[in-house]
Amino acid sequence: MNYHKLSRDIQRLAGGPGNIRSHTNCMTRLRLDVADTGKVDIDGIKALDGVLGVVPGEQVQIVVGPGHAARLREVFDQTAGDAGSAALDINADPELTRSEADLAATTRAKVKSRQTTPIQRMFRHIGNIFVPIIPGFIACGLVTAIANIWKMFDPDIANNAWFLAFSGIGSILVGALYFIVGHNTAKEFGGAPIMGFLAGGVPYMTALGGIPAVIGADGTETSPAIPLTIPVFGDLAPGLGGIIGVIITAWLFAAIEKRVRKLVPAALDLFLVPVITLLLGAALCIFVVMPLSAILMRALTWLLVDFALKTGGIIGGFIMSTFFLPMVMLGIHQGLTPIHAELITDHGFTELLPILAMGGAGQVGMALAVLMRTKNDKLRDVVKSALPIGVLGIGEPLIYGVSLPLLRPFFTACLGAGFGGAFIAFGMQQSLFGAGALGLSGLLMIPVITAGKWLWYVGGWLIAVVMGAVLTYFFGYREADVERVYGDGGAVDLPVLNTMG
Repeated sequence: MNYHKLSRDIQRLAGGPGNIRSHTNCMTRLRLDVADTGKVDIDGIKALDGVLGVVPGEQVQIVVGPGHAARLREVFDQTAGDAGSAALDINADPELTRSEADLAATTRAKVKSRQTTPIQRMFRHIGNIFVPIIPGFIACGLVTAIANIWKMFDPDIANNAWFLAFSGIGSILVGALYFIVGHNTAKEFGGAPIMGFLAGGVPYMTALGGIPAVIGADGTETSPAIPLTIPVFGDLAPGLGGIIGVIITAWLFAAIEKRVRKLVPAALDLFLVPVITLLLGAALCIFVVMPLSAILMRALTWLLVDFALKTGGIIGGFIMSTFFLPMVMLGIHQGLTPIHAELITDHGFTELLPILAMGGAGQVGMALAVLMRTKNDKLRDVVKSALPIGVLGIGEPLIYGVSLPLLRPFFTACLGAGFGGAFIAFGMQQSLFGAGALGLSGLLMIPVITAGKWLWYVGGWLIAVVMGAVLTYFFGYREADVERVYGDGGAVDLPVLNTMG
């Protein structure tokens, strides 16, 4: 692929450099934020050599495939004369033909176009904050998994200095997570990243555990002049409010920074804006954000873990895994990411993620059933290309290329996932376990399942696959739907869905 020529052609057809506000990439797409969508020649970009498909909108997503997206973005940095922002996500599509990529892209675009409520936009912000961190979760999670397996075979290794260093590598991200989240939040909302980094540290100052007694002139201890206690909420403590508190604090830092910059003369900007932002933002964080976000975090944890999972048991597991893919459609699944991250930080794993991962397993079963039932060569090609990475936990190609356009298989896949989630929830009632890292799903999640309980996860995954296949084979497949979507090879006629909730 001639990245330099492709980059120049894309810039020209996207309305020129003045029409491109910013650019970034994911694993399969170059993403351009454009000022005027009317100036973008979508058909012209689609016709370029190397382009597999285009998702139109205020962010034009140009599908070029795994491996090519990052390289094209690097060259586009040179063409644009500036570096783009960090890669947005790690989801990868298979190497599809141009028409097949357009099929999935068109479906995705129609679904995403309905995700316009303030709550959905908020969840997309959360996704932009956390998704760039996922490679770090994967890396550290797998290192920790290797260390745990190593220790199982050689318990005496736990005191070995080299083993402790190796194990410590796996805990780097957890130790730095709040700073990274603060940094990404400030960047997402237009603040200085370094101020976001500082915002991430405010809620975790050790001094918040209680101001130590003041040492008098005679060497005796006296009570602190200003105890860090707030009526109603009680004593402050490091980490109160968790990651949600960090996100809110970093957002406040960005808002304060932009407001103060409008009031301060340019000559004094470097001296006054950062210090005012830090002091005012820290005060709001300590006395307002931390107590309130602590209540919110406790409420969400109680609802999802204590009530839905521990109290709900099998029924709770069935419901959560069944409705996870609709949450993905609505764009609100990213709202769970701070909960996962906080659970991993607090006790080393998230018990929610193995259950929610059954959504992908149900999709795998659905795909197998469609492959057995259909005689449509184009649909078979799409399933065959998307199924292998679906097994590894990357489900978007199956969702947007197969189940959602056909509609009925989407619902049978969700129900199949419910049975797998119920089985895992039953296993957790016997002995609590979870996933020690984010970003891994499908069979790739097996190494990071904690407490040696990976057989429960594998059992749930297989049940979800089988039930997704059975339900789709008998109730979810209709030849008329296949002819409607794939018969002439044209664009997807997506059924009307209530994606606004």
